[in-house]
Amino acid sequence: MKDDMKRFWLDSYPPGVVHDIDIGEQQSIIEFLESACEKYPDNPAFSNFESTLSFTQLSEKSRQFGAYLQNDLGLQKGDRLAIMLPNLLQYPVALFGALRIGLTVVNVDPMYTSRELIHQLSNSGAKALLYLENFADVVETSLPDTPVEHLISTRVGDLLDFPKSMLINAVLKYVKHAIPKHTITRDVTFSAALQAGEKSTCVDAQVSLEDIAFLQYTGGTTGVSKGAILTHENIISNVHQAASWTSVGLVRGEEKAITALPLYHIFSMTANMLFVMSIGGENILITNPRDFDGFVKFLQKTKFSVFVGVNTLYRKLLNTEGFDKVDFSHLKLTLGGGMAITNDVAKDWLATTGSVVVEAYGLTETSPAVCINPLTNTEFNGKIGLPISSTYLQIKDDAGKDLGIGEAGELCVKGPQVTQGYWQRPDVNEYAFTEDGYFRTGDFAQIDAQGFVELLDRKKDMILVSGFNVFPNEIENVVSEHPKILEAAAIGIPNKDSGEVVKLFVVRAGESLTEAEVLAYCKENLTGYKCPKEIIFLEELPKSNVGKILRKDLR
Repeated sequence: MKDDMKRFWLDSYPPGVVHDIDIGEQQSIIEFLESACEKYPDNPAFSNFESTLSFTQLSEKSRQFGAYLQNDLGLQKGDRLAIMLPNLLQYPVALFGALRIGLTVVNVDPMYTSRELIHQLSNSGAKALLYLENFADVVETSLPDTPVEHLISTRVGDLLDFPKSMLINAVLKYVKHAIPKHTITRDVTFSAALQAGEKSTCVDAQVSLEDIAFLQYTGGTTGVSKGAILTHENIISNVHQAASWTSVGLVRGEEKAITALPLYHIFSMTANMLFVMSIGGENILITNPRDFDGFVKFLQKTKFSVFVGVNTLYRKLLNTEGFDKVDFSHLKLTLGGGMAITNDVAKDWLATTGSVVVEAYGLTETSPAVCINPLTNTEFNGKIGLPISSTYLQIKDDAGKDLGIGEAGELCVKGPQVTQGYWQRPDVNEYAFTEDGYFRTGDFAQIDAQGFVELLDRKKDMILVSGFNVFPNEIENVVSEHPKILEAAAIGIPNKDSGEVVKLFVVRAGESLTEAEVLAYCKENLTGYKCPKEIIFLEELPKSNVGKILRKDLR
């Protein structure tokens, strides 16, 4: 690490932010949990469908689940438990129960196809799977081709207060017919697992900072998904790093966060669940954020102070009737990440809520936070912020040479939150790190004179037009400001004359928008070679479950 770059970053830090984090004596995520439980025992930790788990109740139920895994299933330290759940109270109970006994948690997207599920369970070597009954058909189809030995099923209402628990489970099964037909008979219900665990003792494992806490799988945008190895140290460090930056102005033990992004995604798991717990706050779990009408009605009757989301989520909310009637008087922090926040969304969010979107940047492989904008910003700056505490960046060219301020290249990162590598992928690990130990993010970026990082685009998404680098993010940001355009995505397609040209996909805000209008707007606001040569109108853009636009599907 070069001393001049280190001094540069230190001089860029906002007042009050520590330069290097200290995780203290905490040796595991469970010690982190117990510390929060001691400080805020009776505070609500998680709520869902107006039912609440206090920090003490969370600790107790996680012990019960850990005891079941340990004594009834015989799982031992280092074994893998896959959790396939949306945002329900069962998720934190299961996660902390597994970590108590030294298991490695494998977070699984409940919307996976059988092919995707088989790959993740097989690659991780998961011995047990906790899944929501709504996805039993996919689980049943996948099981024969996986190493899973134990199954635990749960229903949406299993940890809710009575009679709401019974009512919700009955409606999903008999009215909405949301439970698919299946013949799985060897599973144990989550409720039965807790009852069994209550009768035995959970012995917390001796866990060190170097032990693996998660195999967190990437989205597989460049092929099959890869499991990033995240240790207890990686996760705890990132929570402390984020807290150093974002807890300014927040009151410990009083904050309420809207947790709409799925907890199985690294962004929500760290930025919502763990960070909010670290300050004694409440995670208000939204199980189905895609029901935007229902989501907005819930927000209208809820007081909240923290909102974490991605650009597509914010855009959808802003375009949902009644969102402007929500009470935003308690909102202190709006955090955006997972994908680039566009200028039009940031502007409209500020006008509607009075809150500046604080853009952050991270990766699955970095637990995830790398950069965050200062909370003191009074307006959206279009940058992804400054490197957080104990984090160092370099911009490098394809040969690995360090580039200077203002020069564009691949963003590379070093810090205690960075993964050791990918599970069983030595072929990928060899290229993942530079010779001087920096992790290659695969993102194009540049750093300005004040230390702020501007993300240009994914390296693999860059479009090369007649030798000019064209970044889809720039095109999408400009096009999305058109009043008749709801969303846009740009990709490169082959062209015999220029190598590649831009192809633009547009979701209209009104049917009156024509291709000619879009082209005229692009010609007025973009250099010629950046203008699209083909425009396709779609009803909706393909997105991941966290809301990230999937350019690979558009290709």
